[in-house]
Amino acid sequence: MKPSQVQPNEYATYYENYIKQVSEEYNLVEELEISLHRFIKFVQDIPMDKFDYRYAKGKWTIKDIIQHIIDAERVFAYRALRFARNDTTELPGFEENDYVEEAYGNKRSIMELLTELSAVRHATIVLFKSFHEKQLLRKGIASNNPMSVRALGFVIIGHQNHHQKIFEERYL
Repeated sequence: MKPSQVQPNEYATYYENYIKQVSEEYNLVEELEISLHRFIKFVQDIPMDKFDYRYAKGKWTIKDIIQHIIDAERVFAYRALRFARNDTTELPGFEENDYVEEAYGNKRSIMELLTELSAVRHATIVLFKSFHEKQLLRKGIASNNPMSVRALGFVIIGHQNHHQKIFEERYL
């Protein structure tokens, strides 16, 4: 399954940018695995003095953003689980700024953050490997918008890729 197979009615329009940032080279599960390794290697090459840097007042640090990626992946994977299991309960959104403020990611070491990201991603990979085709196509409502299980998988990857691009453009 490739990102180009995901139809616009499977996600809110604001997720389109994330899905477009996912390579067509690999399938969903392969890209979940590859993108994790690519991101960890990228972060490990960032100079230590950049992890606490803010490019403007009120902006998150690189460590804050990594914590945000972890938290968002947990939320997206939870949504995928609910929808794959045919749970029709509408799920609320989450306020990312509140999560970052309460997570204290900037107080953690980069190794702690990367270890947690790796653990969360491995759980996500195992979860997505367990879904069969019918489950991947299921949709639910999250943040008042339809969302398919497979779209959530590509959003997880694209969200990470989006933030890596921001690191490159604004932090390094």
